[in-house]
Amino acid sequence: MTASASPGKAAPILKRHPGGPILHGSDFPPHARVSRVFNSGVIKHRGRYVMACRVEDRALRDTIWIADSDDGYSFTPRPAPIDVPAHDPGWREYTAGMYYDPRITEIDGTFYLVHAAHSGHGCRLSLMRTQDFETFDWMGFISETDNRNGVLFPAKIGGLYARFDRPNTGGNFGDIWLSYSPDLIFWGKSECVLRNAEVKWAWTKIGPGAVPIRTSEGWLNIFHGVRTQCAQHYVYCLGAALHDLENPAKVIAVCKEAILEPEEDYELTGQTPSVVFTSGAVVEDDGEVKVYYGGADTVQCVATTSIGELLYACRHM
Repeated sequence: MTASASPGKAAPILKRHPGGPILHGSDFPPHARVSRVFNSGVIKHRGRYVMACRVEDRALRDTIWIADSDDGYSFTPRPAPIDVPAHDPGWREYTAGMYYDPRITEIDGTFYLVHAAHSGHGCRLSLMRTQDFETFDWMGFISETDNRNGVLFPAKIGGLYARFDRPNTGGNFGDIWLSYSPDLIFWGKSECVLRNAEVKWAWTKIGPGAVPIRTSEGWLNIFHGVRTQCAQHYVYCLGAALHDLENPAKVIAVCKEAILEPEEDYELTGQTPSVVFTSGAVVEDDGEVKVYYGGADTVQCVATTSIGELLYACRHM
């Protein structure tokens, strides 16, 4: 489908995998006692799909666990989670064992994992890198506290690395910001690029989701948006926006509707009800896009769409 073609009034922008969730806690080795897997980053590496899974056990201990797939649907977890610098004083102080929601970006042949790091100091962004998904180097923390949902762009912009993130800007509200860095460690030139008030179905907060996708018309940004229903019940949906290629602070278009809402049982019922939350998307050679998302903070899911459908949604829906 081209960007100018209509996907049809009844056709959903994202089509769920007909088999339902593609990864459950029970798919991991029994000794790990994994309860949940969700909000995982995914990338294609040497023709295979690599997923950096957010994994939790019954004690709410977090690990990041690599899983592999030949087709993007059937994933096999590796025997053990990735190593983290558990004995590093800074890691212990500012993660307290809670690190989650990894996003994977490839830049010049190196793979970077941005993830949230949570402790008594609040939440901040942390960065790892790998060449082969076998060994990982921790590069340190890349934000001050009260920031999460960091997503690196897959190319430099104006000679600088770039990222979307979501600082908490007061109360439970949050907008999407853009920052730049010369070295991936020190960040600045920060500005707000998309406010939750501009997303009518997400009046509480919005945040970056998948790694931005470069298209001929701009950067596609698949993000999550949250609205608060009665009794402080959060509902997480997915949306899409289109940003200028040379200056991503310029928003070209935003889809006025959510492109995926929690509707299935595995999205409505779980550890956190009514949640669909993406941390990764893979673009295939034919323009198909596999969007990987967590369901109810419990299971890992995937839905498919196309570049054309996403562009159409941004401009016309």
